[in-house]
Amino acid sequence: MDQIEAARDLARELLAGAIPRRWVHSQGVGRKAESVAHVVGHDAAALVSAAWLHDIGYAPGLVVTGMHQLDGARYLRDVAGADQLVCRLVAHHSCAFVEARNRGLAEQLAREFPPVGGLLADAITYADMTTDPDGEPVEVEQRLAEILARYGDGHLVAESIREASPFIIGSVRSLTAALTAG
Repeated sequence: MDQIEAARDLARELLAGAIPRRWVHSQGVGRKAESVAHVVGHDAAALVSAAWLHDIGYAPGLVVTGMHQLDGARYLRDVAGADQLVCRLVAHHSCAFVEARNRGLAEQLAREFPPVGGLLADAITYADMTTDPDGEPVEVEQRLAEILARYGDGHLVAESIREASPFIIGSVRSLTAALTAG
């Protein structure tokens, strides 16, 4: 079984029955990553695998810190034995460093999972932040507004997303430019 197929199967196992809407979203993110993976060259399989797995930290039994990016990456590293780059992409997707700082977990996140930069980081953020909760394509601004509305003013996740929005929009623009130049 190849890396992407294994990632998809693990995401299905952890999300489909327990939190089906997260599974639907993850399917859309996986498909979106597949459609743009060519721009990251030899890291394409890691990108697509991470896209399928990016939200497993929400799965019942995996929640430890309440930060799904970190909880998911730790599970992938410690239990699933996933590729290090996949773990790092899951840990840092969609500007997770902001939420980590706001939760007092920034040092742990950076120490355990060094950040991934450049177009690869932009690609995972693009795939997540241009896919709505129902797995459908959406503009990044609509996706950000949906997250803010879902969590509500004052919620740590909403405040983190609000703070990260310029970075997220920048990642989407960067990946879009790479696709256009492509």
